[in-house]
Amino acid sequence: MKNYKNIISALVLALAIAGCKKYEQFPVDKVGIDKIFDSRDSAGVNAQKYLYGAYSIVKNGHGRVGGDYLDVAADDAISSASGPSNVATILSTASYNSYTLPADENLWGTYYSGIRQTNEFINNIDVVPVLAKYKTFSVKYVWKAEARFLRAYFYFELIKRYGGVPLLGNKVFTIGDDVSLPRNSFDDCVKYIVSECDAIRDTLPDYPFPPVDPANPFSKEADSHRATKGAAMTLKAKVLLYAASPLFNGGNIDGSNPLTGYTGADQNRWAAAAAAFKDVMELRAPTGQLSYSLLDNYKDIFLTQYNPEIIFFRQGGDGTGVETANGPVGFTGATGKGQTSPTQDLVNAFPMANGLAITDPTSGYNENNPYTGRDPRLSYNVIYNGAQWLNASIQTYEGGQSKPNGSLQQTKTSYYLRKFMGNFESTNSYSSHSTDWIIFRYADVVLGYAEALNESAGPTAEVYNALTSIRKRAGIAAGNGSLYGLKAGMTQDEMRNAIRLERRLEFPFEESRYFDIRRWKIAETVMNQPRTGLSIVKVGVILNYNPINVLTTKFDAPKMYLYPIPYDEVQKNPNMKQNPGW
Repeated sequence: MKNYKNIISALVLALAIAGCKKYEQFPVDKVGIDKIFDSRDSAGVNAQKYLYGAYSIVKNGHGRVGGDYLDVAADDAISSASGPSNVATILSTASYNSYTLPADENLWGTYYSGIRQTNEFINNIDVVPVLAKYKTFSVKYVWKAEARFLRAYFYFELIKRYGGVPLLGNKVFTIGDDVSLPRNSFDDCVKYIVSECDAIRDTLPDYPFPPVDPANPFSKEADSHRATKGAAMTLKAKVLLYAASPLFNGGNIDGSNPLTGYTGADQNRWAAAAAAFKDVMELRAPTGQLSYSLLDNYKDIFLTQYNPEIIFFRQGGDGTGVETANGPVGFTGATGKGQTSPTQDLVNAFPMANGLAITDPTSGYNENNPYTGRDPRLSYNVIYNGAQWLNASIQTYEGGQSKPNGSLQQTKTSYYLRKFMGNFESTNSYSSHSTDWIIFRYADVVLGYAEALNESAGPTAEVYNALTSIRKRAGIAAGNGSLYGLKAGMTQDEMRNAIRLERRLEFPFEESRYFDIRRWKIAETVMNQPRTGLSIVKVGVILNYNPINVLTTKFDAPKMYLYPIPYDEVQKNPNMKQNPGW
């Protein structure tokens, strides 16, 4: 297989994000393996740097796909950039095949390189006589557990894109080896990831990390991005959620093909996922308090480091890159490029602050004043006409300050991205803030639990409690019965729709929606209709809101529910079976 042979000559892909001091940049390709895993290195300095290199393979989602967020290729936004080379446009208009899938999302080789690197670490770390202790054992065993976590995470990222993939165990291939490996079944891959998470969870550090202490090998600042017991438990739960979802559990795109999912449906898979999420929710730190909780302020989740909602993240350093790429145009000294244009579809999904849908005649929605009295998460995710930003009222009507038209890249929908940005409503310029990329956060655990429990047991009180806790934190009013706008006595189908909506409202641009509409097997409905925005025309003091179509998207079902195995892999490996339709 091409990707194995191409990486034989390198010991590791260990380059970190440029300028991010928290990931070690270590030129291990310049030294031998015996120098990295040195039997005389009681501090394990080089080995630890090698492990940090494996962490750098974990993706940062900011502008990850050709400068765009991955969810721009779903129904929550479009890219403001033009031209067919834009990655999100290619993905959302079905303009790819097995050899033109954009490299930024065709991550087969990337993650197999990570698997090789973690295998190198796992196979060699035992020779390093690390003296530092964690609990009662050498820190090197914590490091090995971290490497196994990363390997399991890389496999998860592969199977949710491709279905079953080759499982390598601890094998590190050399040039003389036969690398014509077949794909393992989807079931085999799920069982492997789950078993790895179970095996390592109690060796990984507890969360939260202890404070800086010379006698302790972990510190909050240096180690907060590293895998913990909670991260392993969350990965297990996420894998089980995907395995229970319609795409793989009863909706296999090739019903008798074990590579593309299960060959039969089993409701018990939902119960297993619910139990795994519940375990994370009940996890306690050594001090006795619950390890994770919802942060009080939704907007601060992405700005406040080490907050109790974060379970696993990719460090991104401090800066203003998100604002520079996505901020509104039209400001002097605080230039934005407006790369991300949220859709009207997303904006319409947000209810009123009383929790009722804008289509509900009792909600209080005013189509002539459409942004007043809405779910606060709307203003935390989207900048709309009239919103406060940089000490000004945003103008996205035609010819307005942030919608000047002409050739300047600007919003195509009348909306700009707000999420992930600093609190710049009342400042004149941007300033540096954390740009960490959160991969697992507690709200995902809560909503994953609600979804799995509803599917396995129906809309129980626990399901309601999980969903209302998210809505309460969002700032929605409690209302009658403290249901936060939810309907009492919902059926299982109604609750399913409510949970799916809540996921959309909670996780825009976090690489959730893109995969959710696939695992729910609704992408063919969602994506085979045009994306919409607004053309706002100002006449005197009156604003006229005119719906417009901004992009025709396409989803070829069933083949697009899974990515094609890369063309070169299939051509060079007679045992590598392609996914259906490709």
